[in-house]
Amino acid sequence: MDYDFTGCGYSEEELFSRVDHNDLESEKITAPRYSYWHSVFRVFFRNKLNIVILAVLGVLIVFAYLYPMFIEYDRYANLMDAESKHLTPSAAMEKFGYNIHWILGSGGSGQSTFDAMWNGAKISISLAFICAAINMTVGVLVGAIWGFSKKVDIIMTEVYNIIGNVPYILFISVMVMLFTASFWTMVMALTITGWLGIAYFIRTQVVIIRDREYNLASKCLGTSTIKIAVKNILPFMTSIIVTLLATEIPSYISYEVFLSYIGMGLKEKSLGRLIFESESAMVTPGWEFEFWSPVIVASIITIVLYVVGQNLGDASDPRTHM
Repeated sequence: MDYDFTGCGYSEEELFSRVDHNDLESEKITAPRYSYWHSVFRVFFRNKLNIVILAVLGVLIVFAYLYPMFIEYDRYANLMDAESKHLTPSAAMEKFGYNIHWILGSGGSGQSTFDAMWNGAKISISLAFICAAINMTVGVLVGAIWGFSKKVDIIMTEVYNIIGNVPYILFISVMVMLFTASFWTMVMALTITGWLGIAYFIRTQVVIIRDREYNLASKCLGTSTIKIAVKNILPFMTSIIVTLLATEIPSYISYEVFLSYIGMGLKEKSLGRLIFESESAMVTPGWEFEFWSPVIVASIITIVLYVVGQNLGDASDPRTHM
């Protein structure tokens, strides 16, 4: 059967050319280059909703960290002016001028609710990030060794059975009551045992994969337990760790807000402290902005951090890179 290739736009020389046989070249496998993190972000940004959520997170971070740097916030600057307290947005702008500081009115001390809210957000977000960094680092490393070493497993399981069954919120409350309710006291209370639950979760995942062939081969070759855990096991669980981080960061903001709301939180004016101090404004006509502003911002921050983390965790799974 004769074929006509003239319609394809190529000459016979281009279509048919002699190729020399080379044993070395024939052994090479031609495949596209694969970069794990490049594929992670490609899958993550493929979903347009993630871009929107990430933009919202960027706006929150900018207002929480950069906005307070460009303002001179003094909570008690208008304390002696009785007419500046508990103003609605329109009344505050009429009194102090039309600018961004007064778009949410003023609080019980005559302070800008908008400025107080973002200063509080900075404290709450910083607390969450620091606690998550400490707990995740310690929890993941200890959990990897815990799950791989049977000797460590015996000891750590007993520790977990004793400490892990104490209600976490109760333990935090006792720690805050024993020490001054400062920022670093709260960090200590949230991290002194906060890593234990993470370590146990990682230990369970490690137990599932520790006896696979490549780990047994590494052990037979004399590789140390720590190196096997760090090099062989933890990279395999990247998506699990990212997903776990997505739940940890918002939870610390929730703990801080809850403890502050019941009067056991930070002395600093965090979001939780602002909510606690403006509790009466929730049911007072005209004062609602003082209470609902930090509530809404705290809710948006926790939701956005959770959604971004969950979607990034899904994108971290190599099975989604196909």
